[in-house]
Amino acid sequence: MNWGFLSVHCTERSSNSICNFLSRQSQKRYFSIIQNNQVTSHSFTFSMKYIRLLFLVLVAVSISGCSVYNFTGTGKIDANTFQVNYFQNNAPLIEPGIERIFTQRLQNLIQNQTNLNLVPSDGDLLYEGEIVDFRNRPTTATADIRAAQTELVIVVNVRFTNKNKETDNFEKKFSFFFNYSANEQLVGARLTEALDVIFERITQDIFNESLAKW
Repeated sequence: MNWGFLSVHCTERSSNSICNFLSRQSQKRYFSIIQNNQVTSHSFTFSMKYIRLLFLVLVAVSISGCSVYNFTGTGKIDANTFQVNYFQNNAPLIEPGIERIFTQRLQNLIQNQTNLNLVPSDGDLLYEGEIVDFRNRPTTATADIRAAQTELVIVVNVRFTNKNKETDNFEKKFSFFFNYSANEQLVGARLTEALDVIFERITQDIFNESLAKW
């Protein structure tokens, strides 16, 4: 930066008082500029340090996520992939299509709550099984012994395999229900609502049992 404006040229004809006055004014302006530049420089330096620190933290988190996956409500697990085999519908009362819906719901939930990659085969974590029960049963009786409410119950048998930790393996049945009026038929949108409620609970229970350990 050119500080030429600070030079004060006093000739022999100039009085000493004028020279001194000009020198003092130049010095004041010089120190004012320096102080302002220092404040700006310090502020800029602080901002850059903060940005660098934030960047390093984000990089560290990203790197750690490449090898160990943190799950919702879990500790750490060494796994990169998971596999959900097609769940067959072996219930005595067959409701077409629910096995496909359940399989997709389980895949989606694990993808949404983990960083694992879904693969068609050879997954580090394997989920497989079958729907073993789909039934309606009365839950509340009125004075004339007729059922006032009906309960839809779905039971799913699940086999879970962790290739990296065999002690986590299990086979277990998960079930949930949906209540509706005995005077209505569970079809169309009402059936869709019932499946949403039941499968949301069952898939979350499976996740908790296999990964969250709640």
